[in-house]
Amino acid sequence: MLEIDLLRRISLFASLPTDELELMARTLHRRHLVAGEFLLQEGQQGNPVYVLLEGQVEILKNAGAPDERLLGVRQPGTLLGEMSLFSQDQRSTASVRALTPLNLFELTRAEFNDLLHRQPDLAYALVGLISARLEQSENTTIQELREKNRQLTQAYQELQAAQAQIIEKEKLERELDIARRIQRSILPNALPRRAGFEMGAKMAPARAVGGDFYDFIPLGEGKLGVVVGDVSDKGVPAALYMALTYSLLRAEARRSPSPARVLRAVNRHLLEMSVREMYVTAIYGVLDADEGRFTYARAGQPAPLALDGQGQRRLLQVDPGQPLGLLGNPLLDEQSMALPPGGIVMLYSDGVTEAADPQEIEFGEQRLLAALQANRDAPVQSTCDRLWQIVTDYCAAPYAQDDITLVEIKRLATDS
Repeated sequence: MLEIDLLRRISLFASLPTDELELMARTLHRRHLVAGEFLLQEGQQGNPVYVLLEGQVEILKNAGAPDERLLGVRQPGTLLGEMSLFSQDQRSTASVRALTPLNLFELTRAEFNDLLHRQPDLAYALVGLISARLEQSENTTIQELREKNRQLTQAYQELQAAQAQIIEKEKLERELDIARRIQRSILPNALPRRAGFEMGAKMAPARAVGGDFYDFIPLGEGKLGVVVGDVSDKGVPAALYMALTYSLLRAEARRSPSPARVLRAVNRHLLEMSVREMYVTAIYGVLDADEGRFTYARAGQPAPLALDGQGQRRLLQVDPGQPLGLLGNPLLDEQSMALPPGGIVMLYSDGVTEAADPQEIEFGEQRLLAALQANRDAPVQSTCDRLWQIVTDYCAAPYAQDDITLVEIKRLATDS
């Protein structure tokens, strides 16, 4: 008989005599469940005892809750619900849910008690079964506690590492703030005044501190030195190299009236300091306010833009110019131009023209020229601010990819 064969395969009933198995086969009730259906619910009272004939079930604590916990998976031949027999209020201590379709025998509490009275030795086997399950549950709990302890230890170590990073970040931010203030103190805090001329400048670093710089250097006799430089990096290293170059330019500008000789002297000093990993591009010019002439030397920096008194572009001769700090005798582009009344000359760093939109199309010289022409009648400082905003909007980003520097010199239409 099929039922007897199924019962005999269950270890708890394997030792029962045939007549007992035949009685169970005649009197026990069959149950069938689909996958996902609950057989027992934790906390329910007065549940029957089940013998799992076919299928798999999972034993759960706090089923359906955020802290649901899997106690184990039971296979065919397992007794289910037996713990409620030892519970004072006869409540199930866990939930049982079908993992697969189930085939079970159902024993009421009375039927199970009658079976124990007829076969008292079955109680020993039942105690052994419960003992084995408790040991398994205890081992599982110990393993879970060990894993949680390992996770807590790892989380504590990660927290310590994160705290160390926060401290280091705060330290770096303080250092950057100091470097930012030093850099700002180096740059001119006021624009120079020259009769008949108007000056404007705008610099925005890509990071907290940058490698771009500009300066106005009083030279006496109506002359003014004007410089825009760009160090080959960003951040703190570039800021330090910028400060060094700035100081050298200031010192050498007062020793020679020739922009080219000034740049060559700076180049010599940079090479002597052997900072070979970095270099600087620069344009340094001397404005002669009395003669209305701007003479400059260019070392790898973009050539200036120049407008005549009617706002038309003046084409300038452009010769090769090489950066400072790399070569013993770099090529320099030396030029001189007259600034007519209403004329403009703009010096800028490559962060302006090389600024790119989300499609990686650069802003370019033509857009800069058009923006300068469109704003040429505005106050010079307003023009610099406006051009910076135009470039930033073009990038469509919260920050530019490179430092941006703009310096504009305008000769007034009527000298004052």
